[in-house]
Amino acid sequence: MATRTTMIMLALLLGVPVVLWAGDNVATSADGVAHSTTQYLIGPGDQLQIFVWNHPELSVAVPVRPDGQISTPLVENMVAVRKTPTELAHDLEVALAQYLRGPKVNVMVTQAQSVFSQVKVVGQVTHPQAVPFHEGMTVLDAVLQVGGLGPYAAGDRARIVRIDHGKTLEIPVKLVRLTQKGDLRQNLALAPGDVLVVPQTIF
Repeated sequence: MATRTTMIMLALLLGVPVVLWAGDNVATSADGVAHSTTQYLIGPGDQLQIFVWNHPELSVAVPVRPDGQISTPLVENMVAVRKTPTELAHDLEVALAQYLRGPKVNVMVTQAQSVFSQVKVVGQVTHPQAVPFHEGMTVLDAVLQVGGLGPYAAGDRARIVRIDHGKTLEIPVKLVRLTQKGDLRQNLALAPGDVLVVPQTIF
């Protein structure tokens, strides 16, 4: 029986819409595909909806300011940047506990506009651009969104450039093997802020 990942890849290749839920985080499986376990990180410019259960007067829509902080009716200058929605909700619960008994908070990103919500695809692709990151996003997702490889692409010399804890990592990925030979081991998981670089063929 085909794995769920294989079915998703086939659906993407055929242009069939696929819904990827936030709960679909998995690690590398037996088929060799690196699945994303990366959760969305909030960044400056994002629009958030804060829900405080049973306290509608405290439930507000707020932007993440350029300084990376948000303000709500009872909590001023809470750092939101580089936190997941779950982490921010927990921090708000801790802060609100000074005023409420057992507060329950949910945080939803209603507009993802920060650099942390994008993956940039540059070089020899049909339409180089920044594409929105989503939970479970892979290299194939990004390549399809930019229209595939260009005619002069050296796809098997592509690489993912990633900033991890202040260090720059370069992860090689063979796009020709992925797109033309169906080698799903090359379908690496992407993270917010990644740059997929596709160099030009050397003649």
